[in-house]
Amino acid sequence: MTRLKLHDERHRVTRVGWLRAAVLGANDGIVSTASLIVGVAAASAGRSEVLVAGVAGLVAGAMSMAAGEYVSVSSQSDTEAADLARERGELAALPEAELEELAGLYRRRGLDEDTARQVAAQLSAHDALGAHARDELGISEITAARPVQAALTSAATFTAGAAAPLALAAVTPASALAAVVSLGSLAGLAVLGAVGAQAGGAPPLKAAVRVTFWGALAMALTAGIGRLVGAAI
Repeated sequence: MTRLKLHDERHRVTRVGWLRAAVLGANDGIVSTASLIVGVAAASAGRSEVLVAGVAGLVAGAMSMAAGEYVSVSSQSDTEAADLARERGELAALPEAELEELAGLYRRRGLDEDTARQVAAQLSAHDALGAHARDELGISEITAARPVQAALTSAATFTAGAAAPLALAAVTPASALAAVVSLGSLAGLAVLGAVGAQAGGAPPLKAAVRVTFWGALAMALTAGIGRLVGAAI
């Protein structure tokens, strides 16, 4: 077997659809639920109130993430479908103009006139709509919107992320609850940021620092608000 046949390229861009939703869901699950728990605890609430708030935040957050991702990605999918329908109509009505448009794209990418025309003609003969979708509109199988996948991934990863600070709150003494949940959640965020960056081929340390900073800021703000509200009440 030749070295060419042994060559197996696996590009990280194929993960972009589910990876974005997974990282966003888990990150939001940790940050929002931990912040809610810390804020309620800072208001001098008892353990039962803290856990009720945490469970409510988990359920509401998971549903919100699923609905939000489904709606936003569906909008992207609708836009892609509308562009493809328009392109399909133009190909039927003006095939020569569309062929020239495709050849022009290839000329601007560095091909000479004859080669650009030959490539455009051959790709159009094979799958004209696919060629225009990919090279004119930037729509491909890899980047196409998948609303259901995004919604389910976001809901599942939000739930997994939110479960961590909730579990910490359930087993930690009330006197140390805010501190333990905060530190444990920040550690989880750092790991999540590094793992997500590694999966996407980005620098892990930079991602870990970034997500930890914003998580700490969110928890600090909610703790401050919780303390003020608790003192006022």
